Amino acid sequence: MLVSNSDAIAAALRELPATPLCVGYSGGLDSSVLLHALAASPRARRQGLRAWHVHHGLHAQADDWARHCQEFCRSNELELTVSRVSVARDAGDGPEAAARRARHAAFEAGLGIGETLILAHHRDDQAETLLLRLLRGSGSTGLASMTPWRACGEGRLWRPLLSVPRAALLAYAHSHGLRWIDDPSNDDDRYDRNFLRNRVMPLLRERWPQADASFALSARLAGESERLLEEEDALALAAVRSLDPQALSRAALRKLPVARRARVLRRWITGLGLPPLPTQGVIQIESQLLDARADAEAEFAWQGAVVHAWRDLLHAQMHKPPLAEDWQTPWDGRAPLALPDGGEWRLEGADAFDAPGVAHARRGGERIVLPGRAHGHMLRKVLQDLGVPPWERRRLPLLSSAQGELLAVGDVAVSARMDAWLRGCGGRLTLLGG
Repeated sequence: MLVSNSDAIAAALRELPATPLCVGYSGGLDSSVLLHALAASPRARRQGLRAWHVHHGLHAQADDWARHCQEFCRSNELELTVSRVSVARDAGDGPEAAARRARHAAFEAGLGIGETLILAHHRDDQAETLLLRLLRGSGSTGLASMTPWRACGEGRLWRPLLSVPRAALLAYAHSHGLRWIDDPSNDDDRYDRNFLRNRVMPLLRERWPQADASFALSARLAGESERLLEEEDALALAAVRSLDPQALSRAALRKLPVARRARVLRRWITGLGLPPLPTQGVIQIESQLLDARADAEAEFAWQGAVVHAWRDLLHAQMHKPPLAEDWQTPWDGRAPLALPDGGEWRLEGADAFDAPGVAHARRGGERIVLPGRAHGHMLRKVLQDLGVPPWERRRLPLLSSAQGELLAVGDVAVSARMDAWLRGCGGRLTLLGG
């Protein structure tokens, strides 16, 4: 039995989540059909259906497009949010990718708690995405292409039309008399996706009419395989974690197969909210960090993030610069001390120090008399014994008396004199990172 285009779209939208709903609405064919079909659903309207147009400002007609979206929503009694975003034109990977990043950043920042963002990507889009990923040499994660569901800011993102061909959307639009925007940049074959859509896919369909469906099926099967792999990755990651979630055991990592280790590293980095680990990063960690000496300061940095190797652990975090050697400021403890990195140092449980001191950066050669000790020890050796990693040592503020006696090192070590004073007044020092 033949399925009408309206039935195919209605079937795709049948599993409507019981949440507030927001359609990413460009005004083009695909999102116009999606929004029109949802607007015809009383249930979707009851759940607070709204539309969201992102104004990129990249085209001379961008203002006209926003007005078109406003008119459509007004005539269909739908709420519309219009967000203007700034697109980095010199990002290095083209305006299309830069616009996509800006658009998704806006969605993630503005989506309501528990709200579902619905996008109109269809089967043809999925086929093109798979081909692009193949041409980039992607593994199973990339070949899964666009997933139907994923997290997005405070809510979730849903692509219900991934099994629906564009031809069905076009037929729906004509049968309902819809008007939509045709972006002229879609005809520019300088962009990879347009080249595939306008020149490669038509040629493939001449020989293999079901090419789009086959590519989309391959992406779905890759996604199923990826989910099975992810379950094993989660178990492997749990097995190599240290007590600190930002650190992994190098010894435990070395016991994993190379392919599994690469997946675990990527999952770890993603879970920490850091920029995705590039292929070169996995290679560098394998060749330079996993077997580095325990006292070495091997590292790999990318996009503002860094992985350090020290002792048995790999540590990952956003890069944080050390304190400038010439940084110093008086501090009496009455108010939190603002640090150059955006953090602050606090004296808690007491009104102020018994005498004002000087907060400053490490300059090398400092000594501290620890509680229960009669003689001073090199600060470098004290921090090493306490297990403070080298990059963290360079960020620790020091507190010295007016006479130059070292009293405290962040919140990791205090002198015998400072320890006695803190115990006497019930105080403590706390360092809050920037």
